[in-house]
Amino acid sequence: MTRWLPTSVTLLMVLLVFAAWHLGFGAVKISLPELWQTLVHGQSDYEFILYGYRMPRLFIAALVGAALALSGLLVQGVVRNPLASPDILGVTGGASLAVVGFSIVWTGASVVWVPFVALAGGFASLGCLLWLARPVLNQSASLALVGVALSALFAAAIDFLLTLYPLEINSSLIWLTGSVWGRNWSHLPLIAPWLAVLIPVAAFIAYRLDLLDLGDEAATSLGTRVGRLRLVALVTAVALASASVSVCGAISFVGLVAPHMARFLVGHRHLPLIPVCLLLGAILMVSADLFARILMPPIELPAGIVTAFIGAPYFVFLITRYKHW
Repeated sequence: MTRWLPTSVTLLMVLLVFAAWHLGFGAVKISLPELWQTLVHGQSDYEFILYGYRMPRLFIAALVGAALALSGLLVQGVVRNPLASPDILGVTGGASLAVVGFSIVWTGASVVWVPFVALAGGFASLGCLLWLARPVLNQSASLALVGVALSALFAAAIDFLLTLYPLEINSSLIWLTGSVWGRNWSHLPLIAPWLAVLIPVAAFIAYRLDLLDLGDEAATSLGTRVGRLRLVALVTAVALASASVSVCGAISFVGLVAPHMARFLVGHRHLPLIPVCLLLGAILMVSADLFARILMPPIELPAGIVTAFIGAPYFVFLITRYKHW
């Protein structure tokens, strides 16, 4: 049960390695001594590149990955479904549709409104999923397939909007591919406050989520208000996923892969899972953005494509493993 501390320290070291790699590689390569000199002492030729472009991008990628991983952990804990995650169940697709529609209809609107629009879209998609999947809520693969169908519907709606408004397609591409390209310090307040508020909420309900694994009747007999617990956990998960969409668009599979990796490392108790899951999500997203930049220079791939290449085979593996049709 104490594995989470050494595991978290190890993952933090791994994250720092990827962070240094992320900061040093790009169109302009910065060696490790030059990177250290710039970060510690400043007054370097690379100061503008690091602080103006790569540093905010690194922080945003890490925070988005952490938010998606924690969102996936909460969704899986509430639904008790190993195939559940915000993107598989259509939550990120609904949030993306809302943001794309908002950016097309209100082209001059302030970016401050984007997180709230994404939040509304995420909650609307979650409501649709729970209503459509009422008969199969306890069947892992069937619920996941309903979510996949809902995601396809949202993707078709986005394509329809872009067909009607072709001049707006460039401004909407970020939400379709999921990318950290062009993100700067002004985008940090769109994601950081949500994590600062919602991580303590997740930690507070972690023990009750452990009880929920015993079943609704057992959790109720132990003093847990199951309905209120599910509501708080789902609201927290959707808020985290929607905040991520508002910054980087629909990033696929981080919310599915990171919780599974965390359970493999430290077991199934939710409180130790939270820090490990946050670090794994950050590592996945930072490494995805790094490889998106360096795999095909000078072309920069969206980070969402890299995470999809990682997560899609893993999802196929899971859906063949959990055959509750």
